[in-house]
Amino acid sequence: MLRAVNRVLLGLAGLALLCAGGAVLAAGAGLSVPSWWPYSGRRDVLLSAADRMRWRDEGWWWPVVIAVLAVLVLLALWWLLAQLRRARLAEVLVDTGDGEGALVRGRALETVMAGEAESLDGVSHAHVMLTGRSRSAPAARVQLQLEPHAEPAGTLARLVDEAVAHARESAGLQELPVEVRLRESKHRAERVA
Repeated sequence: MLRAVNRVLLGLAGLALLCAGGAVLAAGAGLSVPSWWPYSGRRDVLLSAADRMRWRDEGWWWPVVIAVLAVLVLLALWWLLAQLRRARLAEVLVDTGDGEGALVRGRALETVMAGEAESLDGVSHAHVMLTGRSRSAPAARVQLQLEPHAEPAGTLARLVDEAVAHARESAGLQELPVEVRLRESKHRAERVA
């Protein structure tokens, strides 16, 4: 949902800015612009002195302007914070078998998965982040840093068969989708004497 809202808002803002900028450029270049457009030439101003003073004596004008601008600032801040917020899952719902369920901290499961992934042969470092829309259907993003002698296909198979399978079984999940990113460790070239 957030991606769709982002795309729609960015598309509308981009279209509005493109149209306004194009109309100002057209008016500045001496081309014809619509009759309702407030800026009609090179020496014209966007708001005349009469337009700026028109509502000055009205008691309701400035509170309305300030309220609208405050709402726009709050919406912009909300949007910015939504972009910066990570989609990390704080808790995972574990089926205890008695119909109740228990909550496990997401960081705890991430730490265990990362530790088990780092214990695999050929893995020098692992980072795990649980994501997802609900506590009962998590997904995992795994970043593995492989040592020079590691075989990526074998390491990936062992990761899925061991660390991911253990996490899925211990949390009582039907499935645990995983996105894995592999990177190589930087190392010096070996010298042969």
